[in-house]
Formats: sequence, structure tokens, C-alpha cells
Amino acid sequence: QVQLVESGGGSVQPGGSLGLSCAASGRFLSIYTMGWYRQAPGKERELVATISSGGITNYADSVKARFTISRDNAKNAVHLQLNSLNPQDTGVYYCKALARTSWVTPSHDYWGQGTQVTVSS
Repeated sequence: QVQLVESGGGSVQPGGSLGLSCAASGRFLSIYTMGWYRQAPGKERELVATISSGGITNYADSVKARFTISRDNAKNAVHLQLNSLNPQDTGVYYCKALARTSWVTPSHDYWGQGTQVTVSS
């Protein structure tokens, strides 16, 4: 019922920047929190940043000074600006949306397909 389409991944050198975007489409009643998670090879998926429908943000300590999450509610989209990238930022970045598609069932998480971010010399 909710599809998340991501764009903006790629390969950059240390110190470089990338911008990731994610747009939600489909049949839904409301989208609450949107955010980004990442998973490095051999590691568990971890939170990067989230933003509520009201604009309240939450960042992992490791990215708070370097990444910025923003949201366009009219377009049902979320963006992540990644600056001062280092090799430890390498991984698959996933877009997530907490959305409601029915008034009689609880809202739940929907995930994008993931986009690769590679930071290397």
C-alpha cells in the first residue's frame, strides 16, 4: 500500500557529500515519522536520522554534526544531506516511513529498497 522510492546514492571520496531522497506513494491515510537507517557489511542495521510529521528530528550521535534530515510533507518526501563523509559511513541506506493505511488497523513501518553509499579512497 505504501511504496518508498529512493535516489541519490553513489560513491564518493572521504570528505565528500551526497544527498539522498525518498518519496512515498500509494494508498495511505497518514504518514507519521520518516527516516533513514543504514547497514554496513557484517553489521546490524542502525538508525541514522528520523523526522516526525511536525519536523522533530533525531540523529545518531555519529552523524549529528554532519548529516541533515529534512521533509516535504506536501510531497510525502524525506531528504538526507550527508556531508564530511568518511569510510565508516559506507553501507546500504534504507528509507523508512511509519504510515497508516486503515483506520481499523495500527500504523506500521514501510521500507524502501535501499541505496548503496560507498566512501573510499
